Amino acid sequence: MAASRKRTGSSSTLLTVVIAFTANALVAAAKSVAAALTGSASMTAEAAHSWADTGNQVFLFMAERRSQRPRDKNHPMGYGREAYVWSMFAAFGLFTAGAVVSIMHGIQEIIDPQPASDFAIAYVVLAVAFVLEGISFVQAFRQTRKAARELERHTLEQVLLSSDPTLRAVFAEDAAALVGLVVAFGGVFLHQVTGSPLPDAIGSIVVGVLLAVVAVVLIDRNRRFLVGQGVTPDIERSMARRLLEHRDIARLTYLHLEYVGPRRLYVVAAVDLQGDHPEHEVAVVLRRIESELEDHDTVEEAVLTLATADETALSP
Repeated sequence: MAASRKRTGSSSTLLTVVIAFTANALVAAAKSVAAALTGSASMTAEAAHSWADTGNQVFLFMAERRSQRPRDKNHPMGYGREAYVWSMFAAFGLFTAGAVVSIMHGIQEIIDPQPASDFAIAYVVLAVAFVLEGISFVQAFRQTRKAARELERHTLEQVLLSSDPTLRAVFAEDAAALVGLVVAFGGVFLHQVTGSPLPDAIGSIVVGVLLAVVAVVLIDRNRRFLVGQGVTPDIERSMARRLLEHRDIARLTYLHLEYVGPRRLYVVAAVDLQGDHPEHEVAVVLRRIESELEDHDTVEEAVLTLATADETALSP
C-alpha cells in the first residue's frame, strides 16, 4: 500500500542532498581559509554563504528522511508535510546565516575598509568551488529536468511548481552559489586591479542580496504548500485521465486533489461505474479501485464515492 511502497523519487532527491552537502562542506572550508589569508570581503561573504548551505543540507536531509515515515493513527495522511517544515528552516538559515552576514560584512567593509592580499589563493579557491558547486548543480538539474519531462514542463517551471521542496532548495541554492562565485570573482579582481576594497565590499553585498531573494522565494513556496497549495491544471488533467482510463470507471463528476507531501496526493473523486453492479458489489469495486490508485507512487490515499445521475461529467 501507499505507506510501505518504495519511493524512487525520494531516493534520487536524497542522493542530490548528499552530493550537495559534500560539495558545500568542502567549498566552505576552502573559502574560509582563503578569506582568512586574503582578507577579501567577497571571499568572506562566499564562506558565510557556503557554511549556510552546508548547514541547510542537514535540514534538507531531515526533511527528506522524516517526511518518508509511514502514516499512523496520529498522522493518517503520513508525515509528508514535514518536508515543508524542515525546508522552511533551511530557507530561514540561508537568509540569516548567508544573506544577513554577507550584507553586514559588506557594509562594515565600506565603513572600515581593509586591504586584501594573496589574490591568487582566492582565484584558485573560487575555481575549485565553481567545479564542486557545478557538480552538485548538474545532479539537481538532471533530476529536475527528468521530473519536468514527465510532466511536460520546462525545467525552471518545474523548480517553481514542484511539490518537492528539497530538490527545489538544492537547485536554487546551487544556482545562487554559481552566480555568487562569479560576483565574488569580479569583486576580488576589481579589488586587485584598482587597489580599492570598495568593489570587493559591494560584491559581498550583492551576494547577500542574491541569497536573500532566493531565501524569500523558498520561504514563500514552502508557506504555500504548508497552508494547502492547490495542484496545477496539468496534474489535475493527468489524474482525471488516469481515473477515466480505468476499466471499471465510466464517468467522473468530481475530483479533489490535495498535496500531503512531496509528490504525494490525497485524492477524492465521484465516479460512475461501468455496468450495473448489485448494491453489495459496489463498495467492493470502489475499494479495489482505491487500492489500485494507492499503488501508484504519487497517491497517498484515495477515496471514491458514487456519482449521481444529474452531475455533470468532467473531461480530462
